[in-house]
Amino acid sequence: MIQINEPLLESDLSYRFNYLANFMHFMPEDVAAIHAAAPSLAPLVPSLVDAVYDQLHLYDATWRHFLPPQHNSTTTPANSLEELHPNHEVILFRKQHLTRYLTNLVSKPYDGKMVEYLDLVGKIHTPKSGNSKINVPLVQMNALLGFVSDALMNTILGLGLNRPQEIQTLRAFNKLLWLQNDLINRHYSN
Repeated sequence: MIQINEPLLESDLSYRFNYLANFMHFMPEDVAAIHAAAPSLAPLVPSLVDAVYDQLHLYDATWRHFLPPQHNSTTTPANSLEELHPNHEVILFRKQHLTRYLTNLVSKPYDGKMVEYLDLVGKIHTPKSGNSKINVPLVQMNALLGFVSDALMNTILGLGLNRPQEIQTLRAFNKLLWLQNDLINRHYSN
């Protein structure tokens, strides 16, 4: 039986990630499958990003979180939801972040720096990092990640990969998104 230092799961990000990755069997071959999908997925990232933002725009409960200015952004914030249209500079700026995130998922090594990045993705949606006025409720983060997961799975199913590669790629991304989910949720537990 593998012994786990449970308090360390809460205080050591690397320990937490490695525990979860091992538990879920997120292995080097999963990372290889994710990286192998990059050439096929890269041209589809803009349409995937647009689909995510179209979905977010459908609900005031998700769209309202784009009103507070993001930390380090030089964009002019919108004054109201009505003013915040899908081509507003704030939204275009945020779309760049999602594009970078998806690109990083399929191109970066899954090392300590990447784990910190995945953790920051959760943290920046709370007052714990950046702008203290940005506080996206967990229910909205879960809705977003669920939508991204489904859109990504649907995109992978449309790539025309051979069946074993398709299965491996789907399973790898599924594990990765569960890891991301944990690194989001952990910032809501305190």
